[in-house]
Amino acid sequence: MCNKERYQTLLNKINQYTTTEGKGITRIAYTNEEQTCTHAFMRMCKDENLDIRMDACGNVIARREGRKNSLPPVVMGSHLDTVYQGGKYDGVVGVTAALEVVKRLNEKGIDTEHPIEVISFACEESARFGVSTVGSKAMAGLIDKDKYRNLKDRDGISMERAFSLCALDFENIDEASRVNEEFKAFFELHIEQGPILINNHKKIGIVTGIAAPVRLIIKIMGKASHSGTTPMDMRQDALLGAAEISLALEGAAKQEQKKGTVATVGVMDIQSGAMNVVPGEVEMKVDIRSTSVESRNAVLSELNKTISFVANKRQLDIQSTVISKEEPVQLSSELNETLTDLCEDKAYSYQLMPSGAGHDAMNMAKLCPVGLIFVPSVDGLSHHPNEFTDMDDIIIGIDLLEEAVLHYAKTV
Repeated sequence: MCNKERYQTLLNKINQYTTTEGKGITRIAYTNEEQTCTHAFMRMCKDENLDIRMDACGNVIARREGRKNSLPPVVMGSHLDTVYQGGKYDGVVGVTAALEVVKRLNEKGIDTEHPIEVISFACEESARFGVSTVGSKAMAGLIDKDKYRNLKDRDGISMERAFSLCALDFENIDEASRVNEEFKAFFELHIEQGPILINNHKKIGIVTGIAAPVRLIIKIMGKASHSGTTPMDMRQDALLGAAEISLALEGAAKQEQKKGTVATVGVMDIQSGAMNVVPGEVEMKVDIRSTSVESRNAVLSELNKTISFVANKRQLDIQSTVISKEEPVQLSSELNETLTDLCEDKAYSYQLMPSGAGHDAMNMAKLCPVGLIFVPSVDGLSHHPNEFTDMDDIIIGIDLLEEAVLHYAKTV
């Protein structure tokens, strides 16, 4: 079986773990489906004679010993969890590609001076609790336990409770930190999730920096009342307040779009909503991100002004809470030079580019030099059932990943 066929089989095995039928992939962090998938992946790693452990956050670390195990490891990985009704490639490509690289080294009988690690990070997606890259944050010592433990999903389950249901103790999450360890390099292969590579007819994106989000939960309290008996000028409609805030947020982001800044209202929940009731309470979840902190803060400032204006205008009580605020990350110029040289040696078309999406790579950059490799997304589509990356493009990405890992792990 050629590598392409073997890799497709591996990808298919992972993607059989989902709660949805025919509507994309749903494998939400710390759920039965995600945990079953994670343990299946651990068995796949064991089949390749890797030493496997799960840390206190649920990250899986699979280690291939080197000739000199005292040397810092070369690490690669991504995540297995998805958004609701997501695609087959986001995150999963990076984890399965890392395992495919190990399969190739074992097949060729290649030993390395440095150990090699494959990591499947827990809870990369913000779909469940509104915060992203939880596993890599824990590894980089960036978790705020008091802020995270009581975050709840759409079913009212807290993060602390979700940990408990997976036989993990949230109180011990600090034990996942590896800030006192040394790493040689970290590489993450990921689909682009945007249209740039496809539009520019490039096979590889070498990421120079990662935009960082600020995320907020906005609770708007008005007064629920009968839709037929409450005059229009006497209403305290929480939903209309939320709509006004949403439109103002869009306008603020458009003022900053030349700097690549974007803003999204991804969730708007009406509490106890009914057709014949003026909405009395709405919860919004907002994501603002940019590679420019100044630009992102400008949008956030306008949002806060709008919240005050709408609260006064509509007689609403509005509470805004920042649940996550991260800094943009510049990736290793040294590793990017190596990736550039490897692309030129292999005649892979490539371009240097920023990432508008966050990735585990941005937290790993706190621990070691990081290289983030993109492969094309057809139509730039991601977080969607129709997400697609051509298998030939994935194989090129894996080939590049293998060369990069061997460059730093040093073949014996």
